[in-house]
Amino acid sequence: MKKTKLILIAFLISLPTSFFANEGMWFLMHIDRLNQRDMQKMGLQLTAEEIYSINNQSLKDAIVQFNGGCTASIISENGLVLTNHHCGYNAIAELSTAEQNHLKNGFWAKSLSEELKPERLYVRFFVRMDDVSNRILSQVNDSMTEEEREAAINKEIAKIEQENNEGGKYTVSVRSFFQGNEYYYFVYEDYTDVRLVGTPSDKIGKFGGDTDNWEWPRHTGDFSIFRVYADANGNPAQYSTSNVPLKSKYHLPVNISGVEENDFAMILGYPGRTNRWMPAEGIEQNVNYAYPAWVEGSKLSMDVMKKYMDKDESINLMYASKYAGIANYWKNRQGMIDALTAHKTAETKRKVEKNFDKWANKKPNKETYGDVISNINNYYNLTNEKAKHDNYLRIMLRSSTFSMLPYRIGKGFEAYIEANEAKRKELLPELTKFIENSYKDFHLPLEKEMLAAQLELYTSKSNYDLPEVVLNVSESNDFNSFIDTIFKLSLFSSKERAEAFLKYPDANLLANDPLYKLSSGLLEKYREQPEHIKQPLEDYQKSFRLLVDGLRKSELSNIKYPDANSTLRLTYGKVRALPKDPRNDAAVNNYTTFKGLINKYKPNDDEFDLPQGILDIYNKKDYGRYANSKGELPVNFLSDNDITGGNSGSPVLNGKGELIGLAFDGNIEAMAGDVIFDSNLQRTINVDIRFVLWLIDKYAKSSHIVDELSIVE
Repeated sequence: MKKTKLILIAFLISLPTSFFANEGMWFLMHIDRLNQRDMQKMGLQLTAEEIYSINNQSLKDAIVQFNGGCTASIISENGLVLTNHHCGYNAIAELSTAEQNHLKNGFWAKSLSEELKPERLYVRFFVRMDDVSNRILSQVNDSMTEEEREAAINKEIAKIEQENNEGGKYTVSVRSFFQGNEYYYFVYEDYTDVRLVGTPSDKIGKFGGDTDNWEWPRHTGDFSIFRVYADANGNPAQYSTSNVPLKSKYHLPVNISGVEENDFAMILGYPGRTNRWMPAEGIEQNVNYAYPAWVEGSKLSMDVMKKYMDKDESINLMYASKYAGIANYWKNRQGMIDALTAHKTAETKRKVEKNFDKWANKKPNKETYGDVISNINNYYNLTNEKAKHDNYLRIMLRSSTFSMLPYRIGKGFEAYIEANEAKRKELLPELTKFIENSYKDFHLPLEKEMLAAQLELYTSKSNYDLPEVVLNVSESNDFNSFIDTIFKLSLFSSKERAEAFLKYPDANLLANDPLYKLSSGLLEKYREQPEHIKQPLEDYQKSFRLLVDGLRKSELSNIKYPDANSTLRLTYGKVRALPKDPRNDAAVNNYTTFKGLINKYKPNDDEFDLPQGILDIYNKKDYGRYANSKGELPVNFLSDNDITGGNSGSPVLNGKGELIGLAFDGNIEAMAGDVIFDSNLQRTINVDIRFVLWLIDKYAKSSHIVDELSIVE
């Protein structure tokens, strides 16, 4: 594997620049000015107005943010939503039981009445955006502290959001870009009645598991289908049996003619976070302190969960989504360490910063920019050990239910204790419901072992000041006994005890509760801002903003777009192969085949098992209209789009704006892409839409879903 990757990297580095991917995650409102001509040369046949229009239907009306963390697209006039299997994973797990396990067996609703409503799921439609940089920045001046600056900006943001929400109809978000040098507002409309229509078995939707995650060649059917419901007038509404499928303003046509090398490929979606402007010492801090702690803590969490998940299917369902999320970031962070180190990314950044420092200390620039690099470097040097500490603690808080739960409920109890009788009557049903929701979907023995193991790792590896509440136990080094003891004593160890406290609230009992003290101590430490870091942090925040401002003005940086921050962006490129790989049977290494999927099959393997029905239908070679010209059934394909987390589920579109695939992953060789774009290595791994439709039509026997689509052949 390592030899293959070295050959791959060497080959890609030798490619001429004319083959390079198009870097950038672009605002839709700027496409006409910045990108349209370049995109048309590459194969775009749409106008900028057809991509983004406020007054007329356009592509943006078919792109939704899915449950706050992924992307999805509207693919029928009746509100069908297509996203990744891993994006719908939590909802599918919630709707599953040991007896009706939709994760394990798949699910296909045969009618609207069979579609399933998870408890919490929403999609967010993008309405419009606008630039408010001048308005917001007019409220600040150079004499302000960062705290004063933030207060002034937030005050103006509140006004803008109020002005544009139309009496609460819309969600309005004002976001900072280019490290606080520009501001835009975004208007959204949220629909909360979203129901599961269909999903393949996780043996298809997660085929390859952690082994194939971030890898190519890939053979994963990573998709699921939902539907948006609205009231009779098409407005957002809480779940009701009287709601009807949303009549879509615009839906994507689906093209099943297939893709070829160098075909234009465009992706619209909600990329979560990039750090392309990150300074060199920030990269070093992540590689040497933060990410190794994250990797180690994540692996520990996965090991504890897997021990229990393998023993009991109900526990497996309970933790499936959490495990998948932690496993994904575990591999991502290790990949980041490897990629940033191999590509000497910090060294590259230092060269740019050295040139910036020369520019900054020229007479016209010195007063404003002269101390920028020294301030930034000083802050990172002071916070390296804190970064390691915070990441061990962050993983504990993410993976251990009882690291946070006592604090969250306890704060509600404090308010209840301090309230008068009338206020208590108001708070009681809210607290009761919160307790009810909090004490389900976890397995207590697992949670106790998780908290003990994470505490032991955290206290043994952190060279930073530990919370006082864990100092005594770290000296005795008997974390399991410590956790057993405090669970026996705590009012937070069960739902019944927590509910009983509401009948006889006692401030002293709460204040001295051992789980509450532990949870509070961990969170207070995580939020702590040590006195000796306060001024360096102030200097860093201002200097980072000035660094980005100065790099743009001096043109020492070639980055023309803002970092991703979960706002709608467009990225464009081409279908693009990697060097021939003996593991891939496809004629060109830009796609994979059903045959390759079957070749990976391992009976009863957690990652590479397949449903019997897939094996049966493979032998018949019944691919219908979804086969390519060679008679193969394509599964996944590669493009060179610039994406990151949050783009999961994003539609891949051809030059006519027709759906050709579904983005679901990146390649591990380009894992440094969140920090520095590598035009040689960057690839997006996509589910071919033909494989999606074949699975629905031929395998799942749900042709009624395919019949809803606008298909182009």
